[in-house]
Amino acid sequence: MSAAGGDRAGGPAAGGGDRAAQARAALQPLGPHERPPALLVAVGVCALLAAGVLVGGLTLHDLARHGGSLPGAIFLAGVLALLAVGIYRRRYWAVLGFEALLAFQIIVTSLALVVAATIKAAALCVVAIGLGGWLFWKLVRVMGRLQAQDRR
Repeated sequence: MSAAGGDRAGGPAAGGGDRAAQARAALQPLGPHERPPALLVAVGVCALLAAGVLVGGLTLHDLARHGGSLPGAIFLAGVLALLAVGIYRRRYWAVLGFEALLAFQIIVTSLALVVAATIKAAALCVVAIGLGGWLFWKLVRVMGRLQAQDRR
């Protein structure tokens, strides 16, 4: 057969599906009350962000002048608190939602790094990107283990 058509049965993509299936089979589901450290860190981050948003919304005078509103702050704090509870209860949707927020944070902080005016601001951006990326990566395995638990 030609190189463009390729032999699908023996190509490199065929081995990739087998490896993915083996990796899924090797994942051990979470124990009945097991909460990996990355999951607890995610709960803590969500809870702290919820509290910070709520305190900031309640204490900042003339919030509208800064581009916010009290109902918006209460809504955001409620969503973050709901995510924290869902993550603690090991719900896949909550971990997935938090991963989406982490990805957004990493992208926005990367863009902020491009326009950082001081070394301190750039260093803060690099730390935020590093910590967010680390937590994102650690939660990927937790999500796999949550899915393994649902399959069994």
